[in-house]
Amino acid sequence: MDNFLNINKIGEGTYGVVYKAKDIIRGKEIALKRIKLENEPDGIPSTALREISILRDLKHPGVVQLLDIIFTNDKLFLVFELMHTDLKRLMDLTKGPLSTDVIKSYLQQLLEGTAYCHAQRVLHRDLKPQNLLVDSKGNIKLADFGLARVFNIPIRPYTHEVITLWYRAPEILLGAKFYFTSVDIWSIACIYAEMASGKTLFPGDSEIDQLFRVFRALGTPGDDLWPDARLLPDFRAAFPQWPQKKARTLLPPAVCEDPHAVELFELMLRYDPSKRLPARLALSHPYLADARRTVPDVLIPTDHLQ
Repeated sequence: MDNFLNINKIGEGTYGVVYKAKDIIRGKEIALKRIKLENEPDGIPSTALREISILRDLKHPGVVQLLDIIFTNDKLFLVFELMHTDLKRLMDLTKGPLSTDVIKSYLQQLLEGTAYCHAQRVLHRDLKPQNLLVDSKGNIKLADFGLARVFNIPIRPYTHEVITLWYRAPEILLGAKFYFTSVDIWSIACIYAEMASGKTLFPGDSEIDQLFRVFRALGTPGDDLWPDARLLPDFRAAFPQWPQKKARTLLPPAVCEDPHAVELFELMLRYDPSKRLPARLALSHPYLADARRTVPDVLIPTDHLQ
């Protein structure tokens, strides 16, 4: 810890406390995340261990970089590159939709980071605006890998208690014990719509409310619409029957003027997980052909929680 100067607290959450500091060795500002060890009978929390084990092997511009791990005086610190804030706070500051250029830039970077993780056999499983870090140079990076999992073939059963409710794929809401990289794609589609509208796409307050919000928006699965949904543990024949609708109806009218924007959204927000467009293929979609690194219109604060 003697290698750090000007250590200032910039935020606190359930996971621990985040500090901004000057790294003497690296000659730059970094973020120190102190993991709370109090009330942890098993020592270091499993989420912290998972994040460490996964991030130490991930090296990509679209993934926040873990620089070091420090354990001293019964305190655990994770040293990260410094990012200024997260996408949720940026959208709160914007107070409305992001510009088209920023959306394209962020979406391209998110897909690049996600495609890399999937190529490394890593499911993030908790993509949401609060876990996407941004800076004042137009960069956005995947962060908070506490719920991530490394997967192998054959896929083994996973818990469905993952992914923050609003961004949780319908197969997980229906109790699927086996799922794949497509759960991250559903989350990205929800984030895409939120950047475009300035509003959360499916803000449910419980699992059943979340599921019914999706059904009302896209239609209740049945013979013609994702028939395999009936095979999932928590599907019920008694579910209310809402008519099928196109995903494009969830986008603002201004966005729908661009057919490429609509098509990419519909390819990612598909019910059937096997038909959702993978991240690596989404990167080749015409909507992103002119994407370029773009700085947001609002001034990003440099002393917020990362």
